[in-house]
Amino acid sequence: MQTAADAADAAALLAAVPAGRRVALVDPRFVGHVHALRLGLTDPRFPAATVPGALTAQPEARGALLRALHRTTAAVGAGAPVVEPDADPAPEDRTVPGRIAVALEAEGTPVQRPALGSLVAAVPTDPEQQAAAEAGLASVDDEAVRLRNAVKAHDGFFTTYCISPYSRYIARWCARRGLTPNQVTTASLITALIAAGAAATGTRGGYIAAGILLLVSFVLDCADGQLARYSLQYSTMGAWLDATFDRAKEYAYYAGLAIGAVHGGGSDDVWALALGAMVLQACRHVVDFSFNEANHDAVANTSPTAALSDKLDSVGWTVWARRMIVLPIGERWAMIAVLTALTTPRIVFYALLVGCSLAACYTTAGRLLRSLTRRADRTDRAARALADLADSGPLAQAVAKVAPGLPGTFTAPAVALLGTLVMIGGALFLPYGSLLTLAAAAVYVLLSGLAVARPLKGPLDWLVPPFFRAAEYVTILVLAARSDVPHAVPAAFGLVSAVAYHHYDTVYRIRGGTGAPPQWLVRTIGGHEGRTALVAVLAAVLTHTSGFTTALTALAVAVALVVLVESIRFWVSSSAPAVHDEGELA
Repeated sequence: MQTAADAADAAALLAAVPAGRRVALVDPRFVGHVHALRLGLTDPRFPAATVPGALTAQPEARGALLRALHRTTAAVGAGAPVVEPDADPAPEDRTVPGRIAVALEAEGTPVQRPALGSLVAAVPTDPEQQAAAEAGLASVDDEAVRLRNAVKAHDGFFTTYCISPYSRYIARWCARRGLTPNQVTTASLITALIAAGAAATGTRGGYIAAGILLLVSFVLDCADGQLARYSLQYSTMGAWLDATFDRAKEYAYYAGLAIGAVHGGGSDDVWALALGAMVLQACRHVVDFSFNEANHDAVANTSPTAALSDKLDSVGWTVWARRMIVLPIGERWAMIAVLTALTTPRIVFYALLVGCSLAACYTTAGRLLRSLTRRADRTDRAARALADLADSGPLAQAVAKVAPGLPGTFTAPAVALLGTLVMIGGALFLPYGSLLTLAAAAVYVLLSGLAVARPLKGPLDWLVPPFFRAAEYVTILVLAARSDVPHAVPAAFGLVSAVAYHHYDTVYRIRGGTGAPPQWLVRTIGGHEGRTALVAVLAAVLTHTSGFTTALTALAVAVALVVLVESIRFWVSSSAPAVHDEGELA
């Protein structure tokens, strides 16, 4: 920390700081809470941020900061305003940091102004203001505010009332011992994997231990995000780990239950139910992701359904009821844990399938109503995101290049739905191993290409990626279940897990603003239509032989290796801005 005599001296001191370091300017008269300064000066997600009397700049904004400092010094010296008074976003902050923040914004550098709420951050200019600031400082416990704000603003009922009241203190305990959110995230994963191992024993004691450990894992899962918010340790890697580990934990636990059911006294084979639960949950998520991306920057929103939802938000109990209906991760994991300890894996999966089906119907119906009644123009960015989420491979892309785009507002989702029904219907109802299944796969490839031949800007075009996910995942499930080959369904479980990871990774890259995975990766793993057609070919060629299980396993390993290596390479070396994923309720 160094003290500058004036603005020119501050510019010289800032210029001497190594280029790769963050810098901050704080008015020496500043009076406020430590956490107010922490919010303004230590959040890694923004290139520049300010609170009254203080300003920070990351390395990428250092050049703009120095230019703004020089311009501000010159303007003040000449008696001219930094910007027009009407354009000043913080007219009450006339300090040097405040003026520089305005100059930064005038140049085009975004400056984050965190909401301080009851926290005090001020630069008094007279005894009366000084007394008021000191009174505000004494009346508010900034540690209590910091702890309260560590909890996610919008969460499920179970998480809000049964986990967060004490998990925030676990987060603070971790922060005071120097633990990072990524370490807590990893601990949550390890705990969930141990829970899956306990469930795999197939004993009542193992099931009880599994249920308890799953809840402990969820407590840690909540604590990692609270630790990130408490200590402002946001990172690209942390957001990726938090999101992907949630899926890994849940799917590993499903596998543990399926193994336990076989090892238990009844030798119950529930692998198909486990895979069905995973497919349903993944399809639910892609509905959410696709809808959100399609409307991320939509111009205008006149949906009566959205207006009704806003009205219901003013009635407290309806908010919690609607959050519980969608079976968010807290309620879902609590249900799984309790049913694991008290019942059997089959009952756990029945409950999951019923609960997630009802939740999927509720959320999808609401999104359909919003889309049909909304008057909005979808942007090129939204169309690009939906095309990336569609995950079209070389076969569908080749069809899209040569086929004319079909006209019509609802053509794309209708064609995608038709292709999905043809593929799933062929896998489900045609004689197993029949060449007609290959014909259904060929039709699916053709219709998949037609569906994406035009930009996805229609009101229901966000349904195209979910239809493709359902077609691929359900086809793999059905063909494996109908094969009557030992271990074919567990192999299919592994394949769908690998493919689902690729699809979630695509979502997280898009949401992080870094774009979809490279096209070479999509081409290498075949795209959704290529993988679906390949599994259909394998089922026809290796009908009722152990080679089908071997082929599914080899395909799962190949997809997993390619996708994981590229994903880890990207996220470890990514220059994406630091983020913290607030997570999905579902």
